[in-house]
Amino acid sequence: MTSTDQPERPGQAGQPEQRFSREQAEQPDLGEQPGTPPLARTTLDRAAHRRKDDAWLAEAWPRGQVLVVDLGAGGRAQVVEQPDGGAELVLVPAADAPEAERWFLGVDADGTPLWAMDATPPPVEGARAVTLREVGHLLDDRDAGIFTAAAALANWHASHKFSPRSGKPTVTVEAGWARADPDGKLMWPRTDPAMIVVVHDGVAGPAGRCLLGHNSGWGRGPDGLTRFSCLAGYVEPGESAEAAVSREVAEEVGITISSLRYEGSQSWPYPGSLMLGFLATADPTQTLRLDPEEIDEAHWFTREQIAKMIAGGFVHPDSGVPMALPGRSSIAFYLIDKWLNSRAQDH
Repeated sequence: MTSTDQPERPGQAGQPEQRFSREQAEQPDLGEQPGTPPLARTTLDRAAHRRKDDAWLAEAWPRGQVLVVDLGAGGRAQVVEQPDGGAELVLVPAADAPEAERWFLGVDADGTPLWAMDATPPPVEGARAVTLREVGHLLDDRDAGIFTAAAALANWHASHKFSPRSGKPTVTVEAGWARADPDGKLMWPRTDPAMIVVVHDGVAGPAGRCLLGHNSGWGRGPDGLTRFSCLAGYVEPGESAEAAVSREVAEEVGITISSLRYEGSQSWPYPGSLMLGFLATADPTQTLRLDPEEIDEAHWFTREQIAKMIAGGFVHPDSGVPMALPGRSSIAFYLIDKWLNSRAQDH
């Protein structure tokens, strides 16, 4: 599958996302990037040793701050736009938080306990409800880590109300980091590994090209907007991430890669993936043989064309409709940008 880092199931990656604002969407930089994928940034001390400490948790709750994530509204949380174009999470004092199950995220740098819950947030003047996809790259390291952890936990709890072993209902234990069935059997949050790769020709400079595809399940956006992204797919049981890259590239576009380089990872909590990012080289003279159930269009794009896509000024050479890249909170965009700005042939 190609990816906007939303592998709900293989072959069905995410749809084009909303933008936080037009001005922010057009920013050419990655904020605090490119050193780390946007949702891999964090300053959160998860304080895992406190998760079973009921006395400490009871004492910590009244002095805590809460991120309210509304799954019923698409996993949105409230943020306030900042003068520099960034965004800041709205954390609610525990005393003002809705009545809902709460999950302990960890401890802030100043010692404040941090919590999350799935509920409708109380209104805050000047705040706006947005998804992690929209705003992740605009948050600072602290808020990126908080929102990512909260979204991952919220999605896990929502999909694990019943035990996969017995079908019996489960309840939250360990401050939100486990669930138990009536027999006391525990289950913990799991993360599904998925690979994502920018395949390129190894050529330095403006003439260098990378291979991007359009997922068959995406459809087209407003005005025929066509989104192209990296190739991606789940790591299968008994398979290494590196082997998954070779397999997925061969399955989806019918070519073989000649080298592979790991570039980093980030959580993509939709619902619970860990995206493992790679750059790979391949001979661009190989004939593309697309799997129509996965990819309905794929092209080699030059660095110049990719730069135009980022700026919003590139159209499809055949149809004339606009072409776009994944959102900036995704590791897909991070990898494409890293390739775009690389000079060495092994990048």
